Amino acid sequence: MALIRKYNNSDWLPSMFDDFFDNNWMQRSGRTAPAINVIEAEKEYRVEVAAPGMNKDDFQVHIDTDQNLVIEMEKKTDNKEEGEDKRYLRREFSYSKFQQTLILPDDVDKEKIGARVADGVLTITLPKLEPEVKEPVKRSISID
Repeated sequence: MALIRKYNNSDWLPSMFDDFFDNNWMQRSGRTAPAINVIEAEKEYRVEVAAPGMNKDDFQVHIDTDQNLVIEMEKKTDNKEEGEDKRYLRREFSYSKFQQTLILPDDVDKEKIGARVADGVLTITLPKLEPEVKEPVKRSISID
């Protein structure tokens, strides 16, 4: 899948600065945050979080006291070889932590929210509430 980036005359300046600051001696601060997609369909919203190498135990998803959706991810990797006849000349480990809070729309059914991790993507499904259907009122009105 190829990513095509369109440029127009109005965004040449920001992209020039992106290229300038994207180098080895000055890292962009938001680079470690995973990409998030938010999709609206007729009956649900869907949040997709890029999570390559993560599994369901690396995530916590909950609704906080302000009724916002909170997505937390934490992953610690320690690649080491153990043995009496070895000493470390180089040891690699990594630690990633991420938290994102999303304000939920009023039409989300908070009791039916679901989440799953598959193919490197955390997908959170936010079903919409069924609209209330009011029966039309039909009755006779007496005239005094």
